[in-house]
Amino acid sequence: MKRTLAILASLIAFAGIALMIAGCSAAPAKLTLAQGKPEIDAALKAYAAEWSTANKVPVTIKSVGGSSGTDLGTQLKADLAAGDMPDIFAINGLEDYKEWANLTLDLSGEEWVKNTSVAFKVDGKVYGFPVAVEGWGMAYNGDLLAKAGIDPKTLVNYAGYKAAFEKLDAQKAALGVKSVVSMAAALDMGWVTAHHNFNSLLSNGLPYGDLSVVNALLAGDVDAKRLGEYADWVELLFKYADKTVLTTGNYDSQVGAFATGKAVFLHQGNWTDPNMAQAKATFPMAFAPHGSMAEATDGIFAAAPSFYVVNKNSKNVKAAKKFLNDLVFSEAGNKYMVEGAGMIPAFSNVKLNPTGQLSKSVQAYSAAGKVYSWSQYYFTGDFRDKTLAPIYNQFATGAIDKAKFVELMTKAFQGLKK
Repeated sequence: MKRTLAILASLIAFAGIALMIAGCSAAPAKLTLAQGKPEIDAALKAYAAEWSTANKVPVTIKSVGGSSGTDLGTQLKADLAAGDMPDIFAINGLEDYKEWANLTLDLSGEEWVKNTSVAFKVDGKVYGFPVAVEGWGMAYNGDLLAKAGIDPKTLVNYAGYKAAFEKLDAQKAALGVKSVVSMAAALDMGWVTAHHNFNSLLSNGLPYGDLSVVNALLAGDVDAKRLGEYADWVELLFKYADKTVLTTGNYDSQVGAFATGKAVFLHQGNWTDPNMAQAKATFPMAFAPHGSMAEATDGIFAAAPSFYVVNKNSKNVKAAKKFLNDLVFSEAGNKYMVEGAGMIPAFSNVKLNPTGQLSKSVQAYSAAGKVYSWSQYYFTGDFRDKTLAPIYNQFATGAIDKAKFVELMTKAFQGLKK
């Protein structure tokens, strides 16, 4: 009997130890989300804190990009090397997906999928949650254009912009502006030049989804006429930009110049609406098409800018999925996207509309079907950031002229030929 009791006591003690070990190993869920849109950092952190309290799951937001001096892709590689990959992270498109495909979870069965037409898909499977719908053209200050006697409807091609820029430049003192254009081309602002501006070459004037120019360039086949007209456009922007902002400015200085009325045009997108609100910029503003062609074009570039993917090796997959679903199906999530971050939601069930003027402009172009694709992400991040961005930077600083810009761009594309 004593032996039986001793064995029973041992078993109970062992079970207790096992439960303690299990309790220690089953640590409470927590989430880390890494994303590349610093302009929504404050709003996203505020929502994450609210969600954390409601769900009893701590959430850490890591925002990389803008003026941070690095980019999300580089940070993610460092996180991977350190064994500290986030549970949710953002990718921009196909090339990013290829780099992280072995870590991305198939989200095809998630509830939000049926409510969007712009989820990121590969081979029919959904891997990416669209962060928003965004767009860009050339943002303009309506008051300053009116004072200068310029009709925004004339801003549809190179000739229209050239005439407007020359007229505005002659009236800078009278208008109280420092430059016609607020444009940044520093090496760490390559996402403005070698991502967004580059897309003018790739898709301006083409039917949505048309990859003819993209595929030709990826094959090393350069349309000299199209590239030449594009180079004229880049030269025009650089010529009429504030040289300090152009060559050494960061996101804040570029956007700030426009928000404070010191520049007539801004080369950015509707993601700057929160910046405009913060600066109390109430003047009328909207987008005009890019003038990268001699031919008139009447659309802007609109798409889902990035996608949240779930790290399939995360120990917190269930919580990560709930975080994304709650963005779409909770009142707090909807308010964060539209009212907090000032974004255009990518989901049909969200009935709130953004109040920012630039987001309203994107919505108007989208509703009219006057949009062109985002095609820059068919090129690798290294090609955009390490090959193209320095070429734009050299052109902006005057280290090379337009002819050399065309030559270097041509060689870069020809180097892609397999």
